[in-house]
Amino acid sequence: MIDIVFYFQVHQPYRLRKFRPQDRIKKLAYWDDGLNRLVAERVAERCYLPMNRLLLEAIERTDGQFRCAFSLSGTVIQQLRDWVPDALDSFVQLAESGNVEFLCETSQHSLAAVADADEFAAQIEIQRDTVTELFGAPSTFRNTELILDNTICKQVEELGFDCMLGEGADRLLGWRSPQVPYRPKGCQRLVLLLRSYVLSDDIAFRFSNPKWPSFPLFADTYAGWLHDVPEPAQCVGLFMDYETFGEHQGAHTGILEFMRHLPEQVLQEPGFRFRTPAQVAAERGAIGELDIPKPVSWADTERNLTAWLGNPMQEAAHAAIYALRPKVLAVAKARPDLLAAWRRITTSDHVYYVATKHHADAEVHDYFSPYDSPHAAFVALMTALDHLRLQVEKAQRKRSK
Repeated sequence: MIDIVFYFQVHQPYRLRKFRPQDRIKKLAYWDDGLNRLVAERVAERCYLPMNRLLLEAIERTDGQFRCAFSLSGTVIQQLRDWVPDALDSFVQLAESGNVEFLCETSQHSLAAVADADEFAAQIEIQRDTVTELFGAPSTFRNTELILDNTICKQVEELGFDCMLGEGADRLLGWRSPQVPYRPKGCQRLVLLLRSYVLSDDIAFRFSNPKWPSFPLFADTYAGWLHDVPEPAQCVGLFMDYETFGEHQGAHTGILEFMRHLPEQVLQEPGFRFRTPAQVAAERGAIGELDIPKPVSWADTERNLTAWLGNPMQEAAHAAIYALRPKVLAVAKARPDLLAAWRRITTSDHVYYVATKHHADAEVHDYFSPYDSPHAAFVALMTALDHLRLQVEKAQRKRSK
């Protein structure tokens, strides 16, 4: 029996206003609320609401055989609470079906895992409380953009999670298959499930590309590819951004209809079933240890940290963000709004927009960025951060008096 594991990442950042150094900022008004609300409402209409209905119908049509998993960042949850509560309710309905697992991550979709272990733990606990309240207590963890290494995995295990998701990068696996469970080196209990990136990207990136040799892709064809996965496959991780469906690739491409028909096509073969990550972790043991000495992610062709820390501007901004943490925490009791603003700035998208990549990677970064250039993104981020630093220092002086 081979397990098909669909996992969808749902995330929207709080995008900053397009600040320049000479701009006067009022209070902590850093966020482009008009743009953020517009995007949240648009993506909910195009993706979240229709796809959630589609998945609920798939669960009903297959008598509960279809299963999948989600992770909603804390930032998108708050945006849906504020602006599109019907969309958040539709995710709750999926949880109530009993067939959909909701994972934990950092509350701010941040890079805390590679910057500050204490902040990483703090954001996980915030997010765990949020997920538990809405969807039930999570037992599986996914880090921002699937970033992991041995140290991160060990901390995730120590925080009580049983399962974690990662990228099946070639440089990590070598000759080994991404389609079996592993145990990260140094862990005793944690089960690591990896993304089958070719099969995942066939949907997430290539589906609507008319130059792709397999275009147009139909559900029966794709199900056939799944049925042909070679031994020793036990589980096929199909991990992708949820906004793939209806937003990045519009309904006119046929991608919603593709997903509507895929579950039945997969289930036509008796040796295949859908499972959530927690089910795979509970039902299958790790087949071996996986050493992950350097961080791996699912971002860009390099699948490392260069999407966020690949140039001097990104490194400087990242260092400046986390250098402010001790000062923010020192005044957090009196000024929790400063801590909340700082945590929003830790969202990884802010340094992602500052990337200076080339070719296909550059196209992806440009697609997501609201800025005209990486330099403009850097200026906006550092202008907001400098203002926040001044507010924190002012609060420190007031506290010392």
